[in-house]
Amino acid sequence: MTTKATYIWDPLVRLFHWSLVIAFAANALFIDDDSGLHIWVGYFVLGLVVLRIIWGLIGTRYARFSSFPPSLRGSMEQVSEITLGRKVQHKGHSPLGALMIYNLLITLLVICATGFLMTGDPAWDSEWTEELHEAAVFWAELSAMLHIVAVGIESLRSGVNLPRSMVTGYKNLR
Repeated sequence: MTTKATYIWDPLVRLFHWSLVIAFAANALFIDDDSGLHIWVGYFVLGLVVLRIIWGLIGTRYARFSSFPPSLRGSMEQVSEITLGRKVQHKGHSPLGALMIYNLLITLLVICATGFLMTGDPAWDSEWTEELHEAAVFWAELSAMLHIVAVGIESLRSGVNLPRSMVTGYKNLR
């Protein structure tokens, strides 16, 4: 069966993705939570998320949220495809991938908002803010790990090298 290299991911989507990976990993794993650098990287992450939301509204075809609306039905169909061993290739984001994107964007906004509250007015720097911030970071880390595993499984299952497509912008589709 022949495959065709199809251009899917524009440079802004790819730059956003890999910049977010580096910034989030740096802040979560390497940078001291109490440092000024942690705060500045947090602002950078917020800027990335805001840029991605704007690009999700006005960007290229597969970057737009309208091309991958959250769909419980579509997600259940994808679970069924996986369970039945059907190898369906999705041109843009798969339904489960779309849910992960919305999950991560919302979670990152919660992390940024609570981080901002903890560094601003002392009235907002309370125990609940820190606990919510830490819980959201944990959820984002768990989600990122699940995302990595799912991308690996979906790449093997569908025959599309998803990590390479997020580097080159092209998916090799049947």
